[in-house]
Amino acid sequence: MTYGCRSRGRAAHAIWCALALLLPIPLAAQQASPVAAPQVVAPPVTPSVPTSVTPSVPTPPILNRANEALPAWVRVRGEFRERIEGFDGLGFNDTREDLYYLSRLRLNATITPARLLSFQVQAQDARVARKTVGPTGTPFRAPFDVRMAFADVGNAQSRIAVRVGRQELVYGEQRLVGHVGWLNAARTFDAAKLTVRGKRLSVDVFGASVVRILEGEFDRSGAGNRFAGAYATAPALVPGASVEPYAFWKRDVNLLTETATRGSLSLATMGVRWIGKLPAGLEYNTDTAVQTGSLGTDDVSAWAGHYTLRTPPSGSLAFRTSGEFNYASGDSDPADGTRGTFDQLYPTPHDKYGLADQVGWRNIRHMRAGIELTPWKGLPVMANYHSWWLNEKRDALYAAGGAVLARVVAGASSAHVGQEIDIQATKALTPQLQLAAGYAHIFTGAFLKEATPGASYSHPYVMATYVFLAER
Repeated sequence: MTYGCRSRGRAAHAIWCALALLLPIPLAAQQASPVAAPQVVAPPVTPSVPTSVTPSVPTPPILNRANEALPAWVRVRGEFRERIEGFDGLGFNDTREDLYYLSRLRLNATITPARLLSFQVQAQDARVARKTVGPTGTPFRAPFDVRMAFADVGNAQSRIAVRVGRQELVYGEQRLVGHVGWLNAARTFDAAKLTVRGKRLSVDVFGASVVRILEGEFDRSGAGNRFAGAYATAPALVPGASVEPYAFWKRDVNLLTETATRGSLSLATMGVRWIGKLPAGLEYNTDTAVQTGSLGTDDVSAWAGHYTLRTPPSGSLAFRTSGEFNYASGDSDPADGTRGTFDQLYPTPHDKYGLADQVGWRNIRHMRAGIELTPWKGLPVMANYHSWWLNEKRDALYAAGGAVLARVVAGASSAHVGQEIDIQATKALTPQLQLAAGYAHIFTGAFLKEATPGASYSHPYVMATYVFLAER
């Protein structure tokens, strides 16, 4: 495979070729030999060793079993991830294309001196190579630094547990709070978290500040950012369902108001995630959130919802279908002193509203239809269709990270953003090595043709993840 191509469309062609690597090798071998060779049947051979003797199995290299050589109170794990990705049509401009490499190394160590006390640290180094279009800093690059370092008092079975230090915060499907692990420079928080577990209800309560990745110095949090919340899980409240109410509070400073002055944000988000099963094995997943607060002199009033229905796997292909609708309010009047655009907080947005990651959960109506199947053992494949509309034509289209992607200041003549088709597949070659590949293509709608040059957008990728030092 040639990785250095730059001409339009060849990035996608290179990734499609790599998809073939995920297919079972025996299929190609059969096609290469249409005529079977004569078979020679050898006479049976009597074993030269007693049948009670078990053949020896090669010992895995120390690289993958370091924990066997260490004391039980020390656990280590390493992970290396390499992704080749690219795009044709960045900014929906057909002159902007690229193909580049993303490399990420993580090293973990966990020390457990007592049953109810442990310490964990994770170092990370993330790099980008051959990227020529667009930024090359965060989130593509994160030079070697301590990504996580926290202490746990209590364990997963403790009624009360505390975690203090630099850590990930992950709740629900990570639509509002997550680690955004798809990115090279994934997110962490400096936080203190209290977990209280009961038979019918478990609650996390935390106070945090998001960590900023800094070049040439240690990453740090603060700078006026504060984030706090409570997330509860009640798996026994409704039979066959899990009800997860939550409340978050976000504070930030030096943000623009509708009158272009600078002010502080105080934002409360309250909602509930409700997941479960219906008759015939249908699975449902809902998440609805409302927001209130202020930014300087502006009031905040917004809401969002996520609703999914999914069929159970059936047949030898484990075939299943899904339908999904996502809504996030927008701002109908950018000068009325009320901000109606939903704030998606700190999500893991990858593939939530399209594999191309060009659309976020702000001022949007999104419909998705998907299929999942496993044509070969250990090779799940997913294909999806997406369509998006703006909720408010005077508001913007926002990217997956929440920034403005396109806007018609006077108000767009059409709310239809466009459509996307995407496909992705994964294959675990060994317990330590996993391959993944995908391709997404956006067909621009009337809004994007009015607000941008209007070219289509394509996004291919191939990714390999290798775990070492540990079993997987």
